Amino acid sequence: MNQGMDMMVHFGASILVAVVILIVGLRAATIIAKRLESQLLKNEFDASLAYFFAMATRIGIKILLVVAILNQLGFATASLLAALGAAGLAIGLALQGTLSHVAAGIMLILFRPMKVGQYVEVGGVGGTVKHIGLMSTELATVQNVQIFVPNGNVWASTIKNYSHHNTRRVDLTVGIAYEDDIGMAMRVLQAMIDNEVRIKKDPKPQILVANLGESSVDIVMRLWTTSDDYWDVHFDMIKKTKEEFDSAGITIPYPQRVMRQL
Repeated sequence: MNQGMDMMVHFGASILVAVVILIVGLRAATIIAKRLESQLLKNEFDASLAYFFAMATRIGIKILLVVAILNQLGFATASLLAALGAAGLAIGLALQGTLSHVAAGIMLILFRPMKVGQYVEVGGVGGTVKHIGLMSTELATVQNVQIFVPNGNVWASTIKNYSHHNTRRVDLTVGIAYEDDIGMAMRVLQAMIDNEVRIKKDPKPQILVANLGESSVDIVMRLWTTSDDYWDVHFDMIKKTKEEFDSAGITIPYPQRVMRQL
């Protein structure tokens, strides 16, 4: 009977220690993961990368915690881990598609072809990156529509990142009538560009005759500005071009087609 009581006391003590390990371990996993993420963000790590490392740390600690608890309770952890490995393999084969998205998410977070806050186009879908998770990437369109793209699709497609570089080139084409003076039109455009402080001097802006169309002589402007100012410069220059051409008496012709009756 004393032996039975000793076994019960020993087992009860093991359970008590296991509960303490569980509580302390879970608390420690949360604290360590949060502090790691906070420290990485302070060191100007990418937010998605910091989140990934924190989550991986939390999961790793919890796995070690489970092994420690099972060992404390007297289970043969080696054989149990082998069984879990076999079960994991079977689950992995059944979830190949899902795991491919997870693998792609890890690649996106590690290689960082895009970051949170950048405007990208992925597989024909454009939007600002809000979050890069393990399974999917969240985008917000210019209309503020939320879009989730599976990471497998993101990694397998061409990623066009509009915000990666600090500068972008604005290309604008305007047509003038064949009767108008090309040199005068180009001087008007040059004066307009010189007065726009958001347009960079280096690289030098270009004004070129791009095409002799059916109804107009097409002039293209190639202007460099910051990525943040791109759309403002784009729309403002279209408006100013019309206003300056009107003031100078330069015509932007309607499409015309000459028909001759034989």
